[in-house]
Amino acid sequence: MRKIILLGYMGCGKSTIAKNLSKKIQIPFVDLDKYIEEKAKKSINAIFEMYGEIYFRKLEHESFVELLNSDQEIIIGLGGGTPCYANNHELLKGSALKSIYLKASIQTLFNRLSVNKSKRPLIADKNDEEMKEFIAMHLFERSFFYNQAQYTVSVDDKTIDQTVEDILVILA
Repeated sequence: MRKIILLGYMGCGKSTIAKNLSKKIQIPFVDLDKYIEEKAKKSINAIFEMYGEIYFRKLEHESFVELLNSDQEIIIGLGGGTPCYANNHELLKGSALKSIYLKASIQTLFNRLSVNKSKRPLIADKNDEEMKEFIAMHLFERSFFYNQAQYTVSVDDKTIDQTVEDILVILA
């Protein structure tokens, strides 16, 4: 069964684009973080607080593998850090899947994340300059892992529909 994996930094539009893509191609969307929360019956923040990041990353990896091995066609939206841990980036290369990196510039991410940064624990306490620096550093650290995806789609200066159309070209 075909799997479509969307990955990229927080704020690149993974969930929004996946939901729109899902409607267009009639394949269900599974947000990996929400899947983990349902499985653990706890929020991601609670898992981090109670058990720490190593436990969370192990659970995240197991959940990702579970979804990849399921026998249904699905669109999987990864957490921003998912490809960077537990060799998850190696799982982006399977023949029965299409992995797509939704690439956004620092400025695009900053503009999108500034609007609701209070909902993002990693950046909630940062001023504009610190936030830009944080995003730039993270993108630099994660770019190797994100670039393991089979395809890259730029989301800069594009509407959701334009990005979905770019993805449909890849899937055709």
